[in-house]
Amino acid sequence: MKILIADDSRVMRQIVVRTLRQAGFGDHALIEAADGQEAFDKTTAEQPDLVISDWNMPHLTGIEVLRQLRAAGNSVKFGFVTSECTPEMKTAAEASGSAFFIVKPFTAERFDEVFAPILG
Repeated sequence: MKILIADDSRVMRQIVVRTLRQAGFGDHALIEAADGQEAFDKTTAEQPDLVISDWNMPHLTGIEVLRQLRAAGNSVKFGFVTSECTPEMKTAAEASGSAFFIVKPFTAERFDEVFAPILG
């Protein structure tokens, strides 16, 4: 399976990758995107099985990426790993078809809990 990690912070992408490996998902192909537009383009081109996205990114926010993918008929499993979490953000994410919402800081145990049902 293929997982796309979208975050404008290179360090945070590395932390997400490391945590995925610690949670036992390191054998999946991991793709990175450094901003929202790149996340949209790579999701369309690479057809990942899962997108893990930050909320605030340049060019397109994570929620804009999700909404544009859904508008284009793309039903990829998509969710957020972000430092911000307001009730409005969670509601917008769920209404747009987000599969999960993980708040930083996160643990390998939390990743396993959320991603095991999605990735098997």
